[in-house]
Amino acid sequence: MKKKKVIFMSIYTIAIYLIVGLISLASCTENSRAKGWGGTAEVVLPKGKKLVTATWKKNSLWYLTKDMTEDDVAETYEFHEESSFGVMEGTYRIIEVK
Repeated sequence: MKKKKVIFMSIYTIAIYLIVGLISLASCTENSRAKGWGGTAEVVLPKGKKLVTATWKKNSLWYLTKDMTEDDVAETYEFHEESSFGVMEGTYRIIEVK
């Protein structure tokens, strides 16, 4: 009987860790997941806006835009993280719409 109780406690403990892990990942914003854990995130700019620059402040992405002119072409920008060890590298894609 003691062996069954130990196995049950192990399964129960693993289940708790999985639930806590999933909740913590789900509670992250798309910005912090892409920046901290790798993966890809996207921002679609409002129609008629042109990207000037983008930067990070902690886990927030800040980007500067201006109005598109008639000559401007909608572009897609990809920012790639290159980490020291090559793990958990993220990509952030910013898409303009004419």
